[in-house]
Amino acid sequence: MGGVTSSMAAKFAFFPPNPPSYKLVKDEATGISVLDPFPHRENVDVLRIPTRRGNEIVAVYVRNPMATSTLLYSHGNAADIGQMYELFIELSIHLRVNLMGYDYSGYGQSSGKPSEQNTYADIEAAYKCLEESYGAKQENIILYGQSVGSGPTVDLASRLPRLRAVVLHSPILSGLRVMYPVKRTYWFDIYKNIDKISMVKSPVLIIHGTNDDVVNCSHGKQLWELCQEKYEPLWVKGGNHCDLELYPEYIRHVKKFISTVEKTPSRRNGSQRSTDGIEQLRQSTDHYEPPRRSMDQRDKPRRSTDTREKPRKSTDTREKPRKSTDRPPRLKFHEYTKFNSIDKLEKLKVSLDHMERMERSRRSVEYHDKSSRSNDQQLEKGRKSVDWLDRIRAD
Repeated sequence: MGGVTSSMAAKFAFFPPNPPSYKLVKDEATGISVLDPFPHRENVDVLRIPTRRGNEIVAVYVRNPMATSTLLYSHGNAADIGQMYELFIELSIHLRVNLMGYDYSGYGQSSGKPSEQNTYADIEAAYKCLEESYGAKQENIILYGQSVGSGPTVDLASRLPRLRAVVLHSPILSGLRVMYPVKRTYWFDIYKNIDKISMVKSPVLIIHGTNDDVVNCSHGKQLWELCQEKYEPLWVKGGNHCDLELYPEYIRHVKKFISTVEKTPSRRNGSQRSTDGIEQLRQSTDHYEPPRRSMDQRDKPRRSTDTREKPRKSTDTREKPRKSTDRPPRLKFHEYTKFNSIDKLEKLKVSLDHMERMERSRRSVEYHDKSSRSNDQQLEKGRKSVDWLDRIRAD
């Protein structure tokens, strides 16, 4: 049953570009892998990384000689690292970070099929590669998750207590909540960020566009309320789902955040050290996870104790797209994650309503069975009492 549900969820949730925007080839002169059509760069490594679920993902690692932090970037839906390549280069330069971006299983030239569990294995493999191949330490790694990428990002961040920081870009509360305004967590939902974000111990920056017509800005705001260590969020006025990088306040705010967490000594370093290996650190996500109680309907929102300055109002003025962002146009996420027709959304609604009715029917049957058993017990007691009286009269 779980496998069928996961397969159904994958059909709605994952939309890898078809065909991929790049090819993986080996340079004849050097024998190293490159992303075609991009020329080889001395500071960029192209990698194939095996995962614990038997897939092999493609990743790029961008070096910056001035870096003290490493950004592990989980991209959004309907995109691959070919479409993100120039942005990765630009972010590495402007933020002064090393950066690793990777394709999920079934995306780009990565093997396998897209699924929630595969993406968890994918980000773990990328993280492990940063530790083992590039000597990155947990205290110097910043996890960055965009849209669907917020799912594997929050999942891993909740299990790494000494991370430097986390950035969530247009994040989701959960997969189902993007499509349907449910008020509880269903067992078949995916990427339950709403239930995991409170377990993230590192500083969290949330960025969301106020005009996002794919993942409503309320997703980002509710996640921010649930964060343990809040940082001044960025609500980009007029920003949509796939254009936040074009607003000048975006790069300014992320740069300020990274500078702040690099200068601030981590209060988490004195806490219990996590194990060195990601396999030991990981609590297996392969088994069934019972749904946690949803926090959609909290009685009162927690009041933030953050005394930092309030976020400045962003302007509608965008800077002109920088040259390095002149990449092939990305397939718009909302063209996929919003159902292709109203019929599909209605079917989902009917399915949820049906499940609720089934649950009520099951409880009703259990109550009836319990009542029947109680009546039978009372009758049995009455029968025994009559038998006892008959024996007394006979004596």
